[in-house]
Amino acid sequence: MTHKERLLTAIHHEEPDRVPLCAWYTPEAEQTMLRHMGVDSEQTETYKAAGGPLPILMEHDFLISWVGPCTSFYSDPSEEYTDEWGIRWRWFKNAAGGSYTEMVRHPLADLKDPSEYTLPDFSRADRYDGTRQLIAQYGGEYGIMGGAACTLFELAWYLRGMQQVLMDLVHEKDFMNAYLDHLMRWIQVAGSKLVELGVDIIWIGDDFGIQDRMLMSPQLFREFFKPRYAKLFSEWKYLNPEVKIAFHSDGNIYPIIGDLIEVGLDILNPVQPKAMDPARVKRDFGKHLTLWGTVDIQEVLPFGTPEDVANEVKLRLQTAGRGGGLIIAPAHNVQPEVPIRNILAFYETAKKWGRYPLQNH
Repeated sequence: MTHKERLLTAIHHEEPDRVPLCAWYTPEAEQTMLRHMGVDSEQTETYKAAGGPLPILMEHDFLISWVGPCTSFYSDPSEEYTDEWGIRWRWFKNAAGGSYTEMVRHPLADLKDPSEYTLPDFSRADRYDGTRQLIAQYGGEYGIMGGAACTLFELAWYLRGMQQVLMDLVHEKDFMNAYLDHLMRWIQVAGSKLVELGVDIIWIGDDFGIQDRMLMSPQLFREFFKPRYAKLFSEWKYLNPEVKIAFHSDGNIYPIIGDLIEVGLDILNPVQPKAMDPARVKRDFGKHLTLWGTVDIQEVLPFGTPEDVANEVKLRLQTAGRGGGLIIAPAHNVQPEVPIRNILAFYETAKKWGRYPLQNH
């Protein structure tokens, strides 16, 4: 099978030759892995439009072209920088020796009229040069995904501040509806453009979960976000009925998985096993959803042994992989402190034990 055939077979809930796989990395972890593989390249895949060499080198089954707010996380090496949305970012060091960015200014904290905020122009053709490049060079062999995470709820609080947006959802409903409708225009344009270019999957996402519960009530999700996702998914599937929709949310979002399926979701990411049991999600929703992720990134990958990683991967294959409907992957970015031996154990185990028919072990 080609990588694309393997991916699409699994998403259609059939068993390909093996479970499709991928992993995503922070830029530092990606560079470390590239050096280990003997590749001298500064081109990384993390949140970039055209991708880098590592996904192909490691035999991922799809490639991601990123657009939108998520590309701001690592977009400038300056100690502080302001992105095109007006959000101010600062670089920080962590105890393990890695670096990360945090927002230090929310430009719309005092906004009164949403129409006063000018959105970046996502109708510009040059924004999609990387997507065109991936499709032209690799679209026959690999699945191509348009990544547009941090889509609506996250963008809303990136611009305005988390506390303010959560209060607005309860106390300023008219403002919030107007604000979300205004922000939604970027992804309507960008998503439609990606579909028209020929991506196989549109990947959006907003973090609605924390470790053991939702960040907001399911009722608020259904009031403000479900109808807007329904509109987006309908527009994209009207343009191409074959396009698949993937959605990212960290944490425990079990109460709204059925709602996402109801509005047309095909793929759920990252199914963090410390927050939601992948076996339960597979059992309850696997008829409708492909699970993408499931491999623990909080404890096993960074702090376990290669044997621990192998056992984790085997467990997820056995409990979530039967009948297709699984893309095996770490349940978020691989961080710099993850040992290379553990990263290699993930790939080796997924390729060896992910072959169909899945074997008991």
